Amino acid sequence: MDFSSPPVDNITMKEMRLQGRCLCAQMVQVSFADSTEIGATLRTVEAVLEDISELGGCVQVEEPIPLGAPMTLAIGESEFMGHVCYCVFRDYGYFVGIRFLDDRIWTREQVVPQHLIDLKTLARLAS
Repeated sequence: MDFSSPPVDNITMKEMRLQGRCLCAQMVQVSFADSTEIGATLRTVEAVLEDISELGGCVQVEEPIPLGAPMTLAIGESEFMGHVCYCVFRDYGYFVGIRFLDDRIWTREQVVPQHLIDLKTLARLAS
């Protein structure tokens, strides 16, 4: 079963986020329900946090994660629960989007990922 989305042209891909994102690069852990014919098991894998916003984030992993799967993103001691909203293979790994639950939004007061770059601030400085 193929859980990945078809290839996406990054130039024409429409931005679906409602909130601005911050780029980052930090090793994190993601846990998700991995369903098989026997049943569901909870799996935890290492991932690279690529970006984050109040409502969700994107991680890079080595294998696909099913769309809609419940998922927890652990950044240090902070955890953010949600579900997988996309999974796309690009070049050397799977980029998986997580949509946080309404009561688990991310804020800088909770945790600041390593190498955080706020694109809004960067754009303001460039103009």
